[in-house]
Amino acid sequence: MGSARFVDMKKTARMLLVSVVLASAGTFVASCQSDPDIDITKLGVDTDPPEVLYNQGLANFKAGNSKEAQRKFDAIDREHPFTDWSRKALVMSTFLKYRGGDYAAAITTGTRYMNQYPNTEDSAYVQYLIGLSYSKQIPDVTQDQRAAAQTIDAMEKVVNDYPKSEYVDDAQTKIRFAKDQLAGKEMQVGRYYLERKEYLAAIQRFRVVVEKYPSTNQVEEALARLCEAYFGLGIVQEAQAAAAVLGHNYPDSQWYADSYKLLKSGGLEPRENNGSWITRAAKNLLVGG
Repeated sequence: MGSARFVDMKKTARMLLVSVVLASAGTFVASCQSDPDIDITKLGVDTDPPEVLYNQGLANFKAGNSKEAQRKFDAIDREHPFTDWSRKALVMSTFLKYRGGDYAAAITTGTRYMNQYPNTEDSAYVQYLIGLSYSKQIPDVTQDQRAAAQTIDAMEKVVNDYPKSEYVDDAQTKIRFAKDQLAGKEMQVGRYYLERKEYLAAIQRFRVVVEKYPSTNQVEEALARLCEAYFGLGIVQEAQAAAAVLGHNYPDSQWYADSYKLLKSGGLEPRENNGSWITRAAKNLLVGG
């Protein structure tokens, strides 16, 4: 009999413990439902509808709590996909990730938006955010310029696909900067070869600048370096053509003065050459890009 009573007491204790735990859990969930500042995305189940989550996200954003706002918008995307609220949450999520410096995540979220909603009222803005996220990752010209090329691709989509959007002007500015970075990288490598008298390799790099990036700030020096490289190889007609194009487009340039002096040292002077690729490329120097 004593043993049976002991077993009954253990069962009763377990039942009381379970009752207390369940009651506590119910109180906690109820408090989460009634308190908009509770981060429901940390719970196992989201209890609020998407419009409530969205408004909570906006409220947190306006209050300066970006991380909390991000969780709200991510919860909408996760729990209510392919809804209008999810679409709007993706826009906010892309913006918050960009603003927070998580550029890779902003690109991923923004790209997903563009794949799902390429023709909505927010598409131009999201594509612009993608371009900005790449632009923010452009490093010093001495480093790999992959982000510059990606910036150009992303911003050209803004310009070409959404030509009437308010983001076109800045997109074009970012394109010009990115192209200047790419041209600068070519110049850096070209100088490296030129210093070592590897003239053909140097010419290849400078030619890219003149033909592919004709409206960048690097063109003046590229023409002068072409003059120097061709002069070093003894291909004087191309050296003269490079100096002639440089003098025609940038007559007051110190680079032109240096090229003129170099040619004079060999008894030469700038001379146009209609058969030169440099002369053919010259027509794009002031209007290309």
